[in-house]
Amino acid sequence: MNVVAIYEPIAGAEATVHARAWCEVDLDAVRHNLAQLRAAAGVPLIPMVKADAYGLGANAIVRLCTQFTNDEAPWALGVATVDEGTDVRKAGWSGRILCCSPVLPAEHTRMCEERITPALHTEADILSWRRLGERPWHLSIDTGMNRAGVAWNEAHTLADVVSFHPPEGVFTHFHSAGDNESSRSLQEQRFADALHTLALPASTLRHAANSPALAADAERRARPMWDLARPGIALYGSPSSSALQLSPVLHVFARVVDVRNVATGETVSYDATWTASRESRIATVAIGHGDGYRRAFSNRGIMQLRGQPVPVVGVVTMDMTMIDVTSVPCEVGDVVTVLGAPHNRRNADGAEHLSIDALAELAQLSPYELLVGWRLRLPRVYRSAT
Repeated sequence: MNVVAIYEPIAGAEATVHARAWCEVDLDAVRHNLAQLRAAAGVPLIPMVKADAYGLGANAIVRLCTQFTNDEAPWALGVATVDEGTDVRKAGWSGRILCCSPVLPAEHTRMCEERITPALHTEADILSWRRLGERPWHLSIDTGMNRAGVAWNEAHTLADVVSFHPPEGVFTHFHSAGDNESSRSLQEQRFADALHTLALPASTLRHAANSPALAADAERRARPMWDLARPGIALYGSPSSSALQLSPVLHVFARVVDVRNVATGETVSYDATWTASRESRIATVAIGHGDGYRRAFSNRGIMQLRGQPVPVVGVVTMDMTMIDVTSVPCEVGDVVTVLGAPHNRRNADGAEHLSIDALAELAQLSPYELLVGWRLRLPRVYRSAT
């Protein structure tokens, strides 16, 4: 992957450095979002940097996290695989790393070597980990996600092993915290019941709040329960919460590589799904689903050109997407905003931002899968004023 690490504005350089399409990652926005999430949670954070920091580049995000003072620094960084944890170490993080997904016993030795804390939920795995020495681990309890962890109503089966080998922490994961308060309450009660059954030491750290839970709590002006919080996508600017006041982190731009006139009745792109109802000017933008701009945006996506919204017309192809620029001046080489703030207008009205949430809704996609998709091919530029 081509990653361009630039830590200051490169005014005038884009024409040669980024001739086609690129992502810009605002590290100051990440720093701001971390501060907002710390304030909202009121407890130490475990920011998730899995999946290459949700596609934004884990190396840069991890390096940013190493710059905080003790009071501001994350309690740990969260990953989903042992390889991701290893990469976090290589990026310079010397603090705790929590792998929140299940791992195989064969991976335990490497986790010890890299000082990666596992999430365990079976007696066999706990004993396997314990044989490597007295090292921290976290107990995963399933309260309704049905994905990983010991079932809350079967927690009693681990009572003996955790009494001899108590975990550093214990956690669960909400499945609908942002949409369904009653489901969250049920999961919290199940979690509390499991904790009561296990009778863990009072020093055991408890955590459950994810990004949707933190946003919901901020809206209700309530503090999340327990001792730690695990923000993921919120670190990168989603959800669009007025209470959290998160800043957009990712901005995606692409250049116009062709402009042509299309006569009334002519079609555009594969399968002829769009037909010109008038004499039209169609611009070809150098970005497609091979870059992360999903085929789902065909005939429904919106981009911005010269600060004006322009519709996607026809099917999004692997390398190119067509937009209708009939009503907007357009030339080959113009920069189109695909996601985020209008190009060279960082202080534009918030209504002009193409947010990850708004784009995901247009394409009927999850913001999560849309966010991670940009890492396919596009170079990334990191910007920071500090």
